[in-house]
Amino acid sequence: MRPKELGTLFLTFSKVGVMTFGGGYAMLPILQREVVESKGWATEEELTDYYAVGQCTPGIIAVNTATFVGQKLAGVAGGIVATLGVVFPSLVIITVIAALLSNFAEVAAVQHAFAGIRVCVCVLIINAVVKLWKKTVVDLPTLLIFLAVLALSLFTSLSPVIYVLCSAAAGVLIKNLGARK
Repeated sequence: MRPKELGTLFLTFSKVGVMTFGGGYAMLPILQREVVESKGWATEEELTDYYAVGQCTPGIIAVNTATFVGQKLAGVAGGIVATLGVVFPSLVIITVIAALLSNFAEVAAVQHAFAGIRVCVCVLIINAVVKLWKKTVVDLPTLLIFLAVLALSLFTSLSPVIYVLCSAAAGVLIKNLGARK
C-alpha cells in the first residue's frame, strides 16, 4: 500500500476512534459503516469474524478489529497504521478530559452531558447488535446458538472466550451434520 492509502487507512480508523465514549462496542456501528459500507474493505461476514476473534483476544474489540482489517489490506504496516488511527483520537480525547475533568466533574452541565452521552452509547450498541443480528442469525441453528449464548451470558459469569469457542464448535458440528443430510 502506498503512503496515501496508508493515510486513508489512518484517517478512516481515526473517525472510528473519535467514538471513544462508550468503549469498543460503541465503535462497532461506525466500524461497520466505514469498513463495509463506505470503503468495502471487508464483507459483513468478515467483519463479524473479526469481532468474534477480537472479543477473544486481549484488548478493546474495536482496536483488535482495526488491526485485523489493516493487516488484511496492507500487511503489518496496515495493521499498525489502522491500530494507531483508532487509538490516536481516544488518546487525545482522554488526555484532554483527564486534564479538565477534575476541575469540572461537579458542574451540573458536565454531569448532564455525560448522562446524555451514556444514553447515546446504549443506542449505538443496540444498533450494532441489530445489524449483527440480521446478518448472523439467519436460520434455526444460528438462532439456537444465539439463545444458548444469551442465556449463559445472563445467568453465568463465564469468559466470553468460552462462548466464542463453544459457538465455533457448535457451528462446525451443525454444518457437518447438515452436510451429511
